[in-house]
Amino acid sequence: MQFYYGQQMPLRILDEAEFWKHQEEEHTVVIRELVVGLEQPFVEALQKWEEALSATHQQIVRYIESVVRAGAYLPNELYQQVLHLVSFCLQQSLAFIQLCQQLKTASVAVRQNKTANVVLNHIIRESEYFVGIAQVLLYRKQDAYS
Repeated sequence: MQFYYGQQMPLRILDEAEFWKHQEEEHTVVIRELVVGLEQPFVEALQKWEEALSATHQQIVRYIESVVRAGAYLPNELYQQVLHLVSFCLQQSLAFIQLCQQLKTASVAVRQNKTANVVLNHIIRESEYFVGIAQVLLYRKQDAYS
């Protein structure tokens, strides 16, 4: 992601978050469909993650609408709420990565499925990409206030 968006930066990071939360939500379905015989606790965990990621995705869409309506002037309070949401999204992605890592190590069905391991590695890399974007934005903002 390029960082030359200036006033549009909050909208740009929300666009990224919206895209990646939707991806992670879809990834929960991909894993459940791909791994035949996935243990029930993991199936249930992925279903709960799908719901949580969907809720986050919907919240991001609401923030995008608010930022767009704000026009050229973005109130500081809204900007701070966007940063807080991005921080939440980052933490959520880190937790989702942990679940994917746990699937790779604790699920017999995943360990026996070479394709599932490849797909999980890909899913982890994609979530790590978003984590990297979110970290850069949040750390740049912290440095700006230091």
